[in-house]
Amino acid sequence: MGEVYIVEAVRTPVGRRRGGLAAVHPADLGARVLSELIARAGLDPAAVDDVVFGCVDAVGPQAGDIARTSWLAAGLPEEVPGVTVDRQCGSSQQAVHFAAQAVLSGTQDLVVAGGTQNMSMVPIAFSALGAGEPLGLTEGPFAGSEGWRARYGDQPVDQFRGAELIAARWGITRQDQEEFALSSHHRAVRALDEGRFARETVAYGEVTADEGPRRDTTAEKMAALAPLLPGGTVTAASSSQISDGAAALLLASDRAVREHGLTPRARVHHLSVRGEDPIRMLSAPIPATAHALRKTGMRLDDIDLVEINEAFAPVVLAWLKETGADPDRVNVNGGAIALGHPLGATGARLMTTLLHELERTGGRFGLQTMCEGGGQANVTIVERL
Repeated sequence: MGEVYIVEAVRTPVGRRRGGLAAVHPADLGARVLSELIARAGLDPAAVDDVVFGCVDAVGPQAGDIARTSWLAAGLPEEVPGVTVDRQCGSSQQAVHFAAQAVLSGTQDLVVAGGTQNMSMVPIAFSALGAGEPLGLTEGPFAGSEGWRARYGDQPVDQFRGAELIAARWGITRQDQEEFALSSHHRAVRALDEGRFARETVAYGEVTADEGPRRDTTAEKMAALAPLLPGGTVTAASSSQISDGAAALLLASDRAVREHGLTPRARVHHLSVRGEDPIRMLSAPIPATAHALRKTGMRLDDIDLVEINEAFAPVVLAWLKETGADPDRVNVNGGAIALGHPLGATGARLMTTLLHELERTGGRFGLQTMCEGGGQANVTIVERL
């Protein structure tokens, strides 16, 4: 079996809800990163075998196979196909996995992986697993499923409740969460000020930088917010931001690297996905990380940088408690609490940021993981070259 290489990776800035990207069609967000990706690689786009994009809430402007639509909206060759995948918040990380697996199988040589999402345009309420009011069996995707009822009863299923269940199980206080959230903003602001995101980001019109990080936020402001659920500990301040954006990566085989004169920047060392309790939903990165380390024979000490999606502060804090990872190696440039979480694009955004930060710091191995609806988590380990 050969290798699979990451040749290029690029993302738009992440737009704040009702911000500078709010009126941009999600296919045009996707088209922007696809055009830039091909240009940076110096590649004939007709050589691409497939485009795999993640997108959640594939309705309205995000329906109709947004991967294909984004490629065509970019003016790229009609003979190149596209497919859209939905593994909830991990959709574009799964897109990277599917692209890598296609290359590793020997059936394809050049595959684009990424994702796009405009949450300002398509509200999160359309999500297949819900994220607003808790969903029982009288509404949402589980309505009418006798099998689901027999297994899980009529328990509410939503992300807010999942975050609260994690906070309770791992003893994570509201103060813990808000200290973590404040650090996320501080790290993101520092990264912006130091230009750490400059190489990985392509502007969209007048939007040239991430809109989410808040320079003026304070612990006092966070403490004044009401919890998202009555009596809870999680607030908007300790949750990921509703956002808009897109990201894409180019994956290549050994043969494609030789034939097209490409320069690999990293290789995919490991990819896997695991599942656990769908009611708690958001804690799967813990067993998924343990599984990936067992499969590779690695320890967390071997990993230079980690990107774990900050869907909610308890997700990362519980993962840190269980793994014993060094917080100084985790989300060093902030995460979704500060930078935002455009659902279907976040996985590719995290991978793009991870690659560029490994290059900036000279690190060798990077690990990415994220919680996903249904109690799932992908893990990808990359090695910088």
